[in-house]
Amino acid sequence: MDFNSSITPGFCPDCGSILPLLRMTGNVTCYNCHKSYNEAVFGTMEVGYTIQFNSYENKKSDQQDNPNSGVDEADGPVVSRRCPKCSNDKMSYATLQLRSADEGQTVFFTCTKCKFKESENS
Repeated sequence: MDFNSSITPGFCPDCGSILPLLRMTGNVTCYNCHKSYNEAVFGTMEVGYTIQFNSYENKKSDQQDNPNSGVDEADGPVVSRRCPKCSNDKMSYATLQLRSADEGQTVFFTCTKCKFKESENS
């Protein structure tokens, strides 16, 4: 039961089938060839990533440097849509898939003048 490190993690080293998830026992048995392996067949499954957000302080200092930068500045593509708060006729938008895959996306609108935000499920 020697694990060959050149084998793709999560696949049976003998038959190549996808291995079931590791259980509490620390061993996993291939559904196809019925051989048992320890957790080494999964390799190191640690994944690191970094999420970077725009800083509110940086945007605030940019607006202080240029007082006109906050007026009619878009946070994304601009569409003709009336703002319910200030009646401005231009809003920027961004979309996200917040619900399940078989449902529509959520569209977030931001007024280019007063920065009022609203969302719409499409």
